[in-house]
Amino acid sequence: MPGSIKVPVFDALNVPPAAMEQGGVEVLRAVIVDGALHVSLRRAFDDPEAWGMLIADVARHAARIYANETKLTEDEALERIRSMFDAEMDAPTDPGTTSALS
Repeated sequence: MPGSIKVPVFDALNVPPAAMEQGGVEVLRAVIVDGALHVSLRRAFDDPEAWGMLIADVARHAARIYANETKLTEDEALERIRSMFDAEMDAPTDPGTTSALS
């Protein structure tokens, strides 16, 4: 419609049921805006090693979603995730920037 203002839409995920029932602390939010990743996160853990476990758990969840929604098996999806993770860690396509906003 001519002269109308386009209002941005943010398509947020639902809060996990367990968090709604028991409470919790959000530690990571990742959003794609115009093809670029934007992240909000809390340090959350005393030892950064815990982030390795968190990232591995997220990769397994993502692989299961691909196995449920595509022709890939969970193992195939996980291998593709792991392969790109290793490549990005070795040679980032965009190292991005980080700033504290609390």
